[in-house]
Amino acid sequence: MSLTKTIQHARRHARSLARRGEFIGPLLARLTVGYAFVESGWGKVHNLDAVTQFFTELGIPAAAFQAVFVSYVELIAGSLLLLGLATRVAAVPLIGTMLVALGTAKAADISSYSDLIGTIELCYAVLLAWLALAGGGKASIDHALARRAATPAADHSLLPASLA
Repeated sequence: MSLTKTIQHARRHARSLARRGEFIGPLLARLTVGYAFVESGWGKVHNLDAVTQFFTELGIPAAAFQAVFVSYVELIAGSLLLLGLATRVAAVPLIGTMLVALGTAKAADISSYSDLIGTIELCYAVLLAWLALAGGGKASIDHALARRAATPAADHSLLPASLA
């Protein structure tokens, strides 16, 4: 086999492997960010007084309402990310919470672009933006539902084909 053919074969094989593993990126992003938000939301839901006080200190308007809202957004949307259910929709309010966190809780720590890049909040916002645009990937409930919706209606019938 010539060197050219060997290189072409290696490239085809590499592309094939990459296609088979393309589910891994969105899965890891969903699991990592989803878990972080479930854990954070769970902690906030069970300590709303402290969250309200912190939001008040940050000058966030309607701190008590915002504490409840953000706590449940993190818990529910984080859970949806873990499942890969409504991934694109769930990512949007979480991006909002990260932008608010950057503009309030982290604002004093950010004096340069390097400081901003070093924040976990921006990292989460970027991963969430990717999930909002690309979706939850092949290892998600979203993907399974989309595949099911794309199949002919007769395939969803509980009746045998002879009765449908």
